[in-house]
Amino acid sequence: MAYAYSKLYNIPSAGLRFFTVYGPAGRLDMAYFGFTNKLLKGEKIQIFNYGNCKRDFTYIDDIVEGVKRVIEHLPKRETGMDGLPVLAYKIYNIGNSHPESLLDFVDILQQELVRAKVLREDYDFDKHKELMPMQAGDVLVTYADTSALERDFGYKPQTDLRLGLRRFAEWYREFYGI
Repeated sequence: MAYAYSKLYNIPSAGLRFFTVYGPAGRLDMAYFGFTNKLLKGEKIQIFNYGNCKRDFTYIDDIVEGVKRVIEHLPKRETGMDGLPVLAYKIYNIGNSHPESLLDFVDILQQELVRAKVLREDYDFDKHKELMPMQAGDVLVTYADTSALERDFGYKPQTDLRLGLRRFAEWYREFYGI
């Protein structure tokens, strides 16, 4: 899309790819939110590919900072030596560049939900996990190559998964009045 607008209309543009965004007030269909809701109800959570997937989890504040930096410095219009416009577009991945195991993710989420007192200390997590085969259309690993973001803006998302999930768990407790 960034390329098309730049080419067709000579509009400087940037395309952004986000990698597994999570955090407070997030999407209800994301695993961390759905897992939390199910665990609170005493339901089982399904962990696909028997937990052998990896995701590049990116905390929402890191996404916002990346978007802000790109917006503040969109590509500039230029004219080539032939007098024609040079395409002014860039594509940036905004991700943590550190895929985490799904099983580690679930373990950290559970620890942080207990720490924030969303779940009881004696909660039996193993009883609520259901390891499932790979879902059709899913991928084993997601990974953001942020080299363009780092090169052009000196920025690389870095929020640690534990810290991000801790912030989510604390927000969840406060928002839902647990």
